[in-house]
Amino acid sequence: MSAPVSTVEDAIQAALATVNDPEIRRPITELGMVRSATIGASGVVRVELLLTVAGCPLKDKLRTDITAAVAAVPGVTGVEIDFGVMTPEQRQSLQSQLRGGGATEEPVIPFAQPGSRTRVYAVASGKGGVGKSSVTVNLAAALAARGLSVGVVDADIYGHSVPRMLGADGRPTRVEDMIMPPQSHGVKVISIGMFTSGNAAVVWRGPMLHRALQQFLADVYWGDLDVLLLDLPPGTGDVAISLAQLLPNSEILIVTTPQTAAAEVAERAGAIALQTHQRVVGVIENMSWLEMPDGSRMEIFGAGGGAAVSESLSRTIGAQVPLLGQIPLDTRVREAGDAGNPVVLAEPESPAAQALGAVADRLAVRRESLLGKPLGLKPAGR
Repeated sequence: MSAPVSTVEDAIQAALATVNDPEIRRPITELGMVRSATIGASGVVRVELLLTVAGCPLKDKLRTDITAAVAAVPGVTGVEIDFGVMTPEQRQSLQSQLRGGGATEEPVIPFAQPGSRTRVYAVASGKGGVGKSSVTVNLAAALAARGLSVGVVDADIYGHSVPRMLGADGRPTRVEDMIMPPQSHGVKVISIGMFTSGNAAVVWRGPMLHRALQQFLADVYWGDLDVLLLDLPPGTGDVAISLAQLLPNSEILIVTTPQTAAAEVAERAGAIALQTHQRVVGVIENMSWLEMPDGSRMEIFGAGGGAAVSESLSRTIGAQVPLLGQIPLDTRVREAGDAGNPVVLAEPESPAAQALGAVADRLAVRRESLLGKPLGLKPAGR
């Protein structure tokens, strides 16, 4: 005896609830995207789905996932999907729902709020060419592979390179004035390079840099992140100062190479924490040595720079600044970055990937907020 229609329809709704929007990562039923779902006498299900925008880049992904989920329901012989587009009012409602407040509320930076549990790491360097972006994308990919929810802000406005290194070649989708960041290797990414034409240069001054960083943090829908990494431009300029203002709780990761000249400049980048009152979480020495075929090491850029920066910053700041890791020089890091597949994923057994993974393990700690939590303390008896 066949199941009642109502039971089949309930099963179809339950199946649709298992399908997540690829960008927002929440069920399409919860987001109000399913306008209707009906089953005909022949067992063919017709689903009317409302896209956030007409040119949704992940329309085919939605079609595949919905078809697979609904087709698995007993009694369903086929699935037809009609795509529509949300009205401005529906998009406004969705935006309000995602932001957790009224539609007219001014966007805020969620990571700067007292109850935020997101660990924010600003990856900095004193000078360019030390591999800061390579370290950032590999740490992001490694953390995501460990099951954490990870986002990356490419804050190096002039020298943006994160999208290529992560293989994030999609364009952000807008829902009203909210931006959905593309995802690659489980990492959400935003970069000014996603908004420019081709390889056009960005020629901005301080106030525009500040506003761009503010929009990346407040107008982008990041969801509930465990870790947010910001790839800063080299030096101690406008973006570093803006970051300290917008995210005073962010922690600084210093990247250097072993050579003395790079280490001295890196110390200045870390010492900015004294003025901004940020914590320097540690130092990463990149390009530490080249492993030779016979097992020996060639120290192309000298030795000891990372340890020197660690010791100097510890003295200057008055708190321990550890050397988190030493990353060997490996052509596979560059090759994987050019291919958009970070070496920690493409060549996980390589020495560089192993060293980067060890640093990620030290950073993979979700900070728990004590806000609103009982501490189990009792007043002392008299």
